[in-house]
Amino acid sequence: MEEISIRIGDTGDSTSHVVNILNRIGLLTTRPNIFNGEVENAVRAFQQSRGLTVTGVVNAVSLRTLEEAQWKLGDRSLFVKTPPLMRGDDVATLQARLTDMGFDCGRVDGVFGPRCEKAIKEFQKSVGVTADGICGPRTIAAFMRLLRTVSGGAPAVLRESAAQKTRGPALANKVIVLDPSCGGSNKGISENGVEESEIVYDITRRLEGRLLALGVSVFLTRGSDGSPTEAERIALANQTHADLALSFHVDRYANEKANGVATYFYGTKNHGVHSVVGERFASLVQREICARTDLLNCRTHEKTWDLLRLTVAPTVRIDLGYLTNPGDAQRLARPDFRDVIAESVVIAIQRLYLASEDDAKTGTLRISDLRKAGIRS
Repeated sequence: MEEISIRIGDTGDSTSHVVNILNRIGLLTTRPNIFNGEVENAVRAFQQSRGLTVTGVVNAVSLRTLEEAQWKLGDRSLFVKTPPLMRGDDVATLQARLTDMGFDCGRVDGVFGPRCEKAIKEFQKSVGVTADGICGPRTIAAFMRLLRTVSGGAPAVLRESAAQKTRGPALANKVIVLDPSCGGSNKGISENGVEESEIVYDITRRLEGRLLALGVSVFLTRGSDGSPTEAERIALANQTHADLALSFHVDRYANEKANGVATYFYGTKNHGVHSVVGERFASLVQREICARTDLLNCRTHEKTWDLLRLTVAPTVRIDLGYLTNPGDAQRLARPDFRDVIAESVVIAIQRLYLASEDDAKTGTLRISDLRKAGIRS
């Protein structure tokens, strides 16, 4: 992804573009020709509302999300185009309305793809509009007419939950993608004697061995020296038709006192959608790690990061402490501590698939218990 950084003091076309969008979506009422404190505060408010990392700096992800936010349903015709596909709040609104009406367009992710096109065609057939898969003026008008007369439950939520339950408790034959962070711009940089890419890769290898022993098909998004892009890692997870995907990271912060573990799942309050299975799995991972280690509980959070948003399988990102905190770094440097992390995640995965009556208290289940329970022969 192209490096972009629009920040305090910047001027020019890029700053004007950001200011114009912030005005259009109602977060700015003035049009300064410089990226000043008012613009920074508006960017922070936008990032907070969209589940992005709040920095006040417009990077590539924030810029793309701003550009998506400027579109309201009806501003343009929506259709499947040659990649990159159309993205925007208008697409997300369309997906949410289709879902409420019972048409399966998949996850509400704001990306107009083939599944969304198929759902549009089905809707168009049902209301007597030309079934061309293009959401133009006539299709939007049909939506507006039906909006007050059709109300749905949460079919996407029900579908995701049902799919997870029908997979059964056994881990054998399930497909899980493990994504060890490459370290990004911090690759090769050590903090307190520990490097992110090496630590998370070691943890995923320990986790891989335990999952393979339980009959799971495991895919790693990179090798020991690889640095695939985020898009490549998402594509791999989707190509494998994974049941789950886990992305492992460690954090950094200017203040060395920042410490603890946090987990993230896909969700956004803007369109009232989130991954039900992802949220439950994030909670299980967070609770198991905190019960088995002395890492501070920084809780679970919904985010709209692309890895969570565009990976089809329920996906969780785990930030395993802060390398800038001497205590967290010391823990992560210990092989026995990384073993505990790996076991915690395996147990969380198993608990995700257990029926409530077969579940165990957080922090008590062990891998050896899985055989005794008949989950592994």
